[in-house]
Amino acid sequence: MQYTKLGNTGLDVSRICLGCMGFGDPDRWIHPWVLKEKESRPIIKHALDLGINFFDTANIYSNGASEEVVGKALNDFANRDEIVLATKVHFGNDRPNGSGLSRKAIMTEVDKSLQRLGTDYIDLYQIHRWDYHTPIEETMEALHDVVKAGKARYIGASAMYAWQFQKAQHIAEKNGWTSFVSMQDHLNLIYREEEREMLPLCREEKIGVIPYSPLAAGRLTRDWQETTERSKTDDVQKSKYDPTAQHDRVIVERVAEIAGKYNVPRVQIALAWLLQKQPVSAPIVGATKVSHLEDAVAALTVTLTPEDIAYLEEPYVPHPVVGAL
Repeated sequence: MQYTKLGNTGLDVSRICLGCMGFGDPDRWIHPWVLKEKESRPIIKHALDLGINFFDTANIYSNGASEEVVGKALNDFANRDEIVLATKVHFGNDRPNGSGLSRKAIMTEVDKSLQRLGTDYIDLYQIHRWDYHTPIEETMEALHDVVKAGKARYIGASAMYAWQFQKAQHIAEKNGWTSFVSMQDHLNLIYREEEREMLPLCREEKIGVIPYSPLAAGRLTRDWQETTERSKTDDVQKSKYDPTAQHDRVIVERVAEIAGKYNVPRVQIALAWLLQKQPVSAPIVGATKVSHLEDAVAALTVTLTPEDIAYLEEPYVPHPVVGAL
């Protein structure tokens, strides 16, 4: 395993982060392919055996069951001091104060996450989306207080426009509050809109980038016509990628071509491309099989040439913005 500092911090994270949306309870979530606790634990254990120390979940995943499963497994299998545990806050329910980034919501949800995770602190506490109904000053002060209370070590952001991210950072700096150290954004070979503004901003400000959906929900890893249980039932990934499928297919085919050149699985090419993209710290890779983890970690040994990268990137066309909503 390779390790790196997360942005401009002293925090060591593995260059592969295990995304934990796939662990929890399908009966409590919109995705029927989610693994229950019994099936999740061996994958989490194997991730630790491979040297992965970075785990990302959210309060909304399986309506809290993901945090419960992940927290219990890490407490059973790992030394907490060596683990970087990340979770997120924003989504919830439609009842008053049931979601968003108000001071009330943040203070309520951080305690619930700590209880479900079975830990005294969260290493990286992230806002899942921008809250258009709460002043950013209220959100940033509340997050600062969460850190000062010892409930979180660092804070991060996810899926927003670059101007929003910069505004939040400015408010924090202006008031002497804790600022974001990471950006969890949507980035992969068939969705590269973050390269326009967010990645240059993060490079300039030394923000760690931890992209989600690095394999485009698996589309970059298999033949175009091949289907999986997730591809057939995941309406979220369909909404992300179906509108641009005609253009994306060419890129998917080129991933297969380069994978054949190096005699490696396609997942390793898709991740190798992302790992060389600055300032990416660690792609967040979901896994519902042990083999998914092994393929992801093996991507660290693949080095693409500048010609490979140019060949993979050349067919890309602008896409509608997805994620920063």
